[in-house]
Formats: sequence, C-alpha cells, structure tokens
Amino acid sequence: MLVFDDMKLLDIAGPAEVFVEANKLGANYDICMVSADGRDVRTSMGLRIPVDHAAASAGRFDTVLVAGGEAFPAGRVTDELASATRDMARRATRTGSICTGAFVLAAAGLLEGKRATTHWNHTRELARRYPGIRVEPDAIVVKDDTTYSSAGVTAGIDLALTLLEEDRGIDVSRGVARALVVYLQREGGQSQFADSLAAPVPSSSLLHSVVAAINADPSADHTSARLAEIARVSTRHLSRLFHDELATTPAKYVELVRLDTAKSLLDAGLSVTAVAESSGFGTSESLRRAFVSHLSIPPSKYRARFAAAGPSRSTEREDPAA
Repeated sequence: MLVFDDMKLLDIAGPAEVFVEANKLGANYDICMVSADGRDVRTSMGLRIPVDHAAASAGRFDTVLVAGGEAFPAGRVTDELASATRDMARRATRTGSICTGAFVLAAAGLLEGKRATTHWNHTRELARRYPGIRVEPDAIVVKDDTTYSSAGVTAGIDLALTLLEEDRGIDVSRGVARALVVYLQREGGQSQFADSLAAPVPSSSLLHSVVAAINADPSADHTSARLAEIARVSTRHLSRLFHDELATTPAKYVELVRLDTAKSLLDAGLSVTAVAESSGFGTSESLRRAFVSHLSIPPSKYRARFAAAGPSRSTEREDPAA
C-alpha cells in the first residue's frame, strides 16, 4: 500500500482489514506500507503510520494500492510520488487507487486512455484535469485491464473485496464481507451520496436566469418553450446552450434538479408520495423511474438509508409504489 502524508487512515485500514480477514479463511496476503522516500507518514487525523519500505527498494508486489486523501486534488501530486507510483506499478501485477488516489495514478500516467472513478465530489475535476481518462462518476469500483480505481473512502473496502474475489473466489469474499458486516456488492452507485447531480452554471451565462427559475420552483411547468422565453432566445438556441455548457438537454436538466429536490425531501423524512408531488415528478412511479435510472435504487431504499432519524419514522406507513 503506497502511503503519503495527510492520507486518510480509512483508505488503507479498510482494505487492509479485508485482506487480514481473508487470511483467517486460508488466504496468504502479506501487507506492506510503502512511501516514496521510505519515511513514516502521518494521516489526516495526525496518526503516524510506520513504513516498511521506500518505493525504490520495495521489490516486486502482486498488488499495489494507492491511498487517497485531502491533499489531492487540492494540490498537485509531487513528481516524487508520481514517479514512485509509476515505478511500483511497473513491478506489480495489478495497481489500484482508493478515493482520490486516482489523482496519483493519473499523475503517474497510469490512467491515460482508461476508464476510472474517484470520490463523487472530485470526478469532474479528474475529468477536467486529465481529459484522456474516461471518468465514470457513478461507479463504485472500475476495472480496466490490470488497473483499478474506486470511489470515496469506504469504497476501498469494495475494491479489496473485488480483488479478493478474483484471487480466492466468491465464497471467501462473501465470508469476509459477512465478517466485516459490509455488503459484498452495495446496491446503487455513488451518485446517491452526491450533493447535487446538476452541474452549476456561470453567472455570466444566458442560462443563469433559466437555471435560477428551475431551482426556484422545480415543480413548475418547465417546458423548453417556457424556458426559452425566460432566456429570451429560441428553443433551438436554448437547446444549443444546454448542450454546449452543460452537455445535456433542457428536459434532462430539469429532471436532475427535480431529482436533487426529491433527495433533499426524502432526507428530511417525507413520504415518497409527498416527495413526488412536491418535486415535480407528479406520481410515485415517475419518481421511482427517475431514481432507478440515475441512482440505481428506488426512492424508498434511498429514504431508508438517508432520512433523518426521528420518532415519526418508526410509525409512518411506507408507500407501496416506492
């Protein structure tokens, strides 16, 4: 595991526990901590992690996993860390990243022309900074040949379970998942955790007033003709603006705003029926189709996972259509 200062402890602790637990079921993983210069590192919470090797003298590994942390993408990946990653990957059978460790793999040139993911909050930045990467923003784990990447923080456990299943089979992987009380394969992608699915619009854009109107009242009748009137352009020009600036259509953007609104209302504990009406979807079935399409889970399951805890939840009847 390639580590560095200010990395997140859970990025290495979670996957490491998967492999340690697997050893109890007959596997034989040997976990080593490696830093670029061989010095011990400190995590983002200040805990010191002893390091076993410097990257240059680490030898050959079957698997190299690169941790993530708040250092990236806030700052540039150092040449030393990128070089160490590239060197270790060259001597490994497979290489993977956890959370924002994808920025380290990218800086090392290991994701060029490949599919990859990272924490939902940074997928757009990864795509912007490295246009040669085919970023999959909703994925939990992405495998492209012998290179792996995973979403934010706890997705490192998902990545480790994926590698374990490849090595030892489904029974061992399932046994470890049960022992750690985690899903072998979690339902839905990481978009269900994202703050917003709709991209922001610059204040100087002609779309600014249009987007403001949609956000002010997502349940209103936002037809292309009505939105074009707000922007004072033709419907054709409006479609062109949405395509050029947001890579979507007016109708799809309205749906994303309504979906964000629905997520917030479900977070607050409202029923699926009430949310469907308030967010502009109209019916529970329309809301369900949108959730399954964008988040890969129905609204009832989203609500069960994220709704605010409170005494009313235990007595409220669930919507059968959800």
